[in-house]
Formats: sequence, structure tokens, C-alpha cells
Amino acid sequence: MPRFSPFLLPALLTAALLGGCSSTTEDKTAGWSTDKIYSEARDELNGGAYDKAVPLLEKLEGRAAGTPLAQQAQLEKAYAQYKGGEKAQAVATLDRFMKLHPASPAYDYALYLKGLVNFNDNLGMFSWISRQDLSERDQKAAKDSFESFRELVTRFPESRYTPDARLRMTYIVNSLAQYEVHVARYYFERGAYVAAVSRAQSAIADYKDVPATEEALYILVRSYDALGMEQLRDDTRRVLLASYPQTTLLGKGFRAKDNPWWKFW
Repeated sequence: MPRFSPFLLPALLTAALLGGCSSTTEDKTAGWSTDKIYSEARDELNGGAYDKAVPLLEKLEGRAAGTPLAQQAQLEKAYAQYKGGEKAQAVATLDRFMKLHPASPAYDYALYLKGLVNFNDNLGMFSWISRQDLSERDQKAAKDSFESFRELVTRFPESRYTPDARLRMTYIVNSLAQYEVHVARYYFERGAYVAAVSRAQSAIADYKDVPATEEALYILVRSYDALGMEQLRDDTRRVLLASYPQTTLLGKGFRAKDNPWWKFW
């Protein structure tokens, strides 16, 4: 059996490490022009290969630094991250873009895209399976989305993205009000009538002219009745009937959720 010198092992290990270094993946874009990198990135984006588009756009951002093409690369990277489900990364990319380029002609788009990232995050990937709408989910992202859209419509009223942003703002406000009503109904159905009153009152006070107001008033009627507060019950019932003369809640109770108001997208 051959014997190895004790001095040979370190040499073999060094050779192995050097061999491993030499096999490092080459940068295929090393000799590419910025136009070619952008073209390849666009092809990946159009093909839905967002994970492949992102590194190409990062390369482009670095090589075209200080040019409008670098700004375009940043925005398209944020879009690829958004479409690839990397919400936090997309928001970070957009925040960086807006910090570095406050006078960019694409600033309105950056605000719009940031609003979309948070807006769609709230809808949830599987909401269509569970029949769960935005109002039943965590509301932080909805509020972040609203703030982005509000800044857009305030600062750029003539932007091409403003009309859609306004629609989404209305949707978010309705959703936030409906969230309060969901919580109020949750408390009511568990006999926590004082808590139900508090949340229903919040929905009415904080959000005006929204669809959720009708159900909030109904929850108040039922909760006051359960608490034996007959005067408040009757007063609220009159307000409900005056505001919603066609209401079916008093006769049929809580609505089924088969055809919710929020199915816009």
C-alpha cells in the first residue's frame, strides 16, 4: 500500500481550493453592451422569468450608473421583484429610487407601483379559494398602499396613473371600514356586546359614505337590544331605516357573503 508524506496533504488541499476557485461561474454579461443587457432583461420579464430578470437589471443599473437607463433598470427591477412575489425587496428598491431621484419624471410611476405592491399583498395569493376579502386581512399593508396612492394623486393629479389610484383608494377605504365591521360582528356573535358597540361606532365615525355603514348600524341595533338599552336601540334603528330604507338586515339578519361588494379586481 503506498504511503503519503505528511507534508503532501496541505499541498493537496491547497490545490483543491484553487481548483474550486477556478470553476467559479463566469459573468456571461462581461462583454455585453448596456443595450444588450437591457434587451435580455426585457425578454426575461416578458417571459415571466422574473428571477432571471432581476440580476440582469442589477448589472445594468451598475454599468449605466448616472444615466436614465440606470433609473429605468431600477424601476423594472422593482416591477420584477413585485411580480416575483418579493414584496419587501420591491418596496426597498422603490424607496431607494425615490430617495436618489426625487425629480425623476418617473416618480409618479414609482409611487403607483409601491401602492400596487402593498395593495396586491393584501389580497393574498389564495384569497379566491378561501373567499376571503381584503377587509378580513391584516390592514397595515392596506394603509401603506393608501398612503402611496394618496401622495400620487396629491402631487401628480394629471398623472396617467392617478385615475386608477383614486379607484383603489376608494376600495381601500371601504375595506378598512369593513374590517371594523368584521371585528364588531365577531364580538357580537360571541356575546361581547360592549366591544361590538365600540367597533361599530368606530366604523361609522371614521369612515363616511361607505357600504359598511349599513351593517355597522345594524350591529349597534342588535347590541343595544342585547344590552337592554332600548332608547339607543330605537334611535339607531330609526337612523338605519332613514339612511337605508331598502335594508333587509332588520328582517333577514346578517347577509351571506356570496356576493361581496369588493369584487372589483
